[in-house]
Amino acid sequence: MAGGNHSGVTEFVLLGFTDLQELLFVIFLLIYITTLGGNLGMIVLIKTNSQLHVPMYFFLSHLSFLDICYSSSITPKLLSGLLAEKNIISFNGCMTQLFFFAIFGTTEAILLAVMAYDRYVAIREPLHYVVAMSRGVCVQLVVGCYAVGSLNALVHTSALLRLSFCGPNLVNHFYCEIPPLVLLSCSDTWLNEMMMATCAVFIITTSVLAIVVSYACILLTIWSIRSAEGRHKAFSTCTSHLMTVALFYGSAAFLYFHPFSRHTEDQEKTASIFYTMVTPVLNPFVYSLRNKEVRNTLRRATNKLLSCRYSHRSRSNHTEAGITCHSGVIRRNESDT
Repeated sequence: MAGGNHSGVTEFVLLGFTDLQELLFVIFLLIYITTLGGNLGMIVLIKTNSQLHVPMYFFLSHLSFLDICYSSSITPKLLSGLLAEKNIISFNGCMTQLFFFAIFGTTEAILLAVMAYDRYVAIREPLHYVVAMSRGVCVQLVVGCYAVGSLNALVHTSALLRLSFCGPNLVNHFYCEIPPLVLLSCSDTWLNEMMMATCAVFIITTSVLAIVVSYACILLTIWSIRSAEGRHKAFSTCTSHLMTVALFYGSAAFLYFHPFSRHTEDQEKTASIFYTMVTPVLNPFVYSLRNKEVRNTLRRATNKLLSCRYSHRSRSNHTEAGITCHSGVIRRNESDT
């Protein structure tokens, strides 16, 4: 059997979690709903408020979109599997899930590096920020992130499709991931292992290096600011991004720097939960709670919504009162007649 098309396996069984499935279903469902609500809310907030139409929030809206996409590529199947006796996924479905998850995960990794560069330009060259990070430049950077993510996903999916899977078909994970799939193959997987390690090290290392260099320059710039208030304001715009980077890259590095080492099953699944579910749900809260502009915009939007509801309710009460008074006049006139 020379390739995946000659594989004897037509479906995989995702072993996932064997204990406390009902409780995990409720927890993961709440996390997923919160992820969708928080990130969609962030996108709507940015799109509908002109004060947030700047490069930083343009990238943040795409970060929220990516969080929704790569969480949605994993969580619905996980939730359905927790309610079923066996979490079965077809061979083509498994490859499709892996492909889209790789696109969105890789794109987010590179986008975080782009966001670090954006913060560097904003703090280092504030007077030329709008020109240096024009709309066209921002669009090109985002398109570049998606292009690299798509290329990485295509390479790994194509490499998996050339493998043969003779059985068993039990994937010791809660979604289709490259390391557990490669372990099930009856073909020579040396090329897949090398590509996996090389791409992971290259993407994560270059992205982290870009982030470190950007923040080193940012720290030097902040150090040259004389006023303590100015230093605090400059650094406060970066803390949210640093927290997101730590969460995302910490779990990703654990999984992909040593993808074929003998981590315990619980360690791999715990790191994967942080990578696929915890980070997407925390990002909108990290940025909204740590960012003064987002907090102020959210507060104004909430106050506007509440005032509109109060005004509508007041108009409804006045209308009902008018109808009652008018009816009372008619009844009195009828009685006089």
